Amino acid sequence: MTTIDDAGVLRGLHVPGTPVILPNVWDAASARAVQEAGFPAVATGSAAVARVLGHEDGERVPVDEMMSAVARIARAVDVPVTADVERGYGLKPAELAERLLAAGAAGCNLEDSDPRTGELIDPGEQADFLAEVRAAAGPALVINARVDTYLHGSTSREQALARAERYLEAGADCVYPITLADEDEIRALVTALGGRPVNVLFRPGAPSLARLAELGVARVSFGAGLHRLAHAHTVALLAKVKAGDSPF
Repeated sequence: MTTIDDAGVLRGLHVPGTPVILPNVWDAASARAVQEAGFPAVATGSAAVARVLGHEDGERVPVDEMMSAVARIARAVDVPVTADVERGYGLKPAELAERLLAAGAAGCNLEDSDPRTGELIDPGEQADFLAEVRAAAGPALVINARVDTYLHGSTSREQALARAERYLEAGADCVYPITLADEDEIRALVTALGGRPVNVLFRPGAPSLARLAELGVARVSFGAGLHRLAHAHTVALLAKVKAGDSPF
């Protein structure tokens, strides 16, 4: 399929009440595992990819390394790939869109706080950034616009909703109030957005997948959670080897 076909497939998976489940991956092998498990799309997680590449999260990965990793993952699977690219690694919107499409991505996550400082970006500035990415990519990228207010300590529904609405108006396909886990707040945000797609991070303490569907969520991400579990399992296996035991 062409990239625009992939984006159309990915966009169509965002159904409120029947969310697309995205167990975020970190390399080609984990991407293949996700596809082989029957998931209809693959999503990268910036923190997990960064650690695999020997860096910390927070745009500390050189952009060429990140785009190469996305390209390897896209080549490894036959389903649409959406890439977590933080806030674009300093690229101008048009170049960011061009690099993502060249890597084979059908979608991207873009966050509205500075990955290095944690400072929230002015919502108007972020909306302009998203609009420029949309203009450059056309329909060939599914844009998932992160809303980082909850991540950075604000519990104001009004602030999160205002940002979400601006980003959707700017051309985002979905909004992602990352770390929001309160059922009432999720339901209220979904309702206020009138059925437009909302992404929720699945983590300890979050509602179950079935409950998130009941709340009208359209997309569920796992962030770096699965990579942390896989890495912890590897550490435990290595401890067995070090102790002279069989890891098998």
